Amino acid sequence: MRRNDIGQARIDLAAALRWAHRLGWQTGVCNHFSMMVPGSDELFLVNPEGFYWSEVTASSLVVCDLDGKVVEGDNTVEATAFYLHAPIHRANKKHQVVLHTHMPYATALCLIENARIEPVNQSALPYIDRTAYDEDYSGLALSYEEGTRVAKLMGDHTTMMMRNHGPLVAGATVAEAFDRLYFLEEVCKVQLLAMQAGRPMKRVQQPMIEEVRRVFESGDLYVEKHFAGIKRRLDVLEPDYKN
Repeated sequence: MRRNDIGQARIDLAAALRWAHRLGWQTGVCNHFSMMVPGSDELFLVNPEGFYWSEVTASSLVVCDLDGKVVEGDNTVEATAFYLHAPIHRANKKHQVVLHTHMPYATALCLIENARIEPVNQSALPYIDRTAYDEDYSGLALSYEEGTRVAKLMGDHTTMMMRNHGPLVAGATVAEAFDRLYFLEEVCKVQLLAMQAGRPMKRVQQPMIEEVRRVFESGDLYVEKHFAGIKRRLDVLEPDYKN
């Protein structure tokens, strides 16, 4: 594996954490963003235990193996970061990046019995049939068995809504996963606002869902442009994230 690839991976993951903090998505010093180390099937990067995301830098990220051993870095990793993320990375090689937050609107939707992301908003359509729902809250993710259960439920889905807990997304790159996380929060916010009107929501029909989703999934570079814009702003506002 090339050191410059690892260096860029560290910068991208640190940028995602910093921007998520700016959006108000962190809960205390909890929740985790992880990314498989480029070129490795056994090692992943993850934010260090006990750090606010606004403190995280590229060099403070920890490298650990899928069995939970820290192999690079001066910091520790919270147990739930390993038990939830490692099984998802291990179960599906497409899930190179896994982002988990307790961001308010997506988490709120997770708290409503049988709630789903509904096909009523253009931005929601890419999530239809791409989102798994865990209806069986099993407590804190403090065992590999619990993480394996969640990973099995997630399968090839790229978004996971964990009832009584919160959301989780996966992607092939940090840019892809962060864009997915960003719009998930926006979709849930608008849907919850619409639900408050107490009137029926107008659903998009399946053929149009598939057509719009195909466009979203066609490989458009928008997600890269979105993340590049985030890094440009961080270069001005918080340039130390690259350190």
